[in-house]
Amino acid sequence: MYVIFLYALSLINEGQAVRDQAFLMSVACAQNIMVSNVITVETNTSVMDAVKIMNKQGIGCLVVMENGSPIGIVTERDLLKRVLAESKNPKKIRVQEIMSRPLIVGKPDMEIEEVIELMVERKIKKIPIVENGKLLGLVTFTDLLSFQPQLIRVVKELTHPHSWKKVENEKNPP
Repeated sequence: MYVIFLYALSLINEGQAVRDQAFLMSVACAQNIMVSNVITVETNTSVMDAVKIMNKQGIGCLVVMENGSPIGIVTERDLLKRVLAESKNPKKIRVQEIMSRPLIVGKPDMEIEEVIELMVERKIKKIPIVENGKLLGLVTFTDLLSFQPQLIRVVKELTHPHSWKKVENEKNPP
C-alpha cells in the first residue's frame, strides 16, 4: 500500500499532473488495504483454543478453513452470541458449530466503496479476500478507517494544483 502512495507522491514531486481516475481506483482497492497475514483455524478447533489464539494474537476474528479453503469466520460477536449467551462449554464445542457462514468474501480488485457497501449491506465488519478459493487477506472496518485519511491526502495532493507549485518552489527556490 505504501509503495503505491510513495509512487503517487513521487509523481507529484516531479510536477506531473496525475489526475487519472483509473490510477486512483487502482490505489483504492481491497488488495492494497487488506492484511495478508490472516490467522486461521480448522473446523475441528475447540472454541477455547480459538479464543486463546485470538487473545494471543490480539485479533477479533479467525477465518475457518476446511481442506485449505476458507468456509467460515469466527468473530467476537459469534463467541458472545453462540457461546457465552447460551452458556456453552468452550472446551467441548468446535468452531464449526458457532462460526458465521456462509462466508461472505471479497475479491482483491474490489474497490473500497464496494467493500464498504458489502459490509453495510451484510452488517459485517470483516471481509476475507479470496481468489480462486484461496484466502489472500482480510479487510476489517478498522483497516478501512485507517486507510481513509491516507486516501484523502493523496487525492487532495493529486487534484490541487497549488500543491504542485509548492513542491516546485521547494525544488527550485527563487
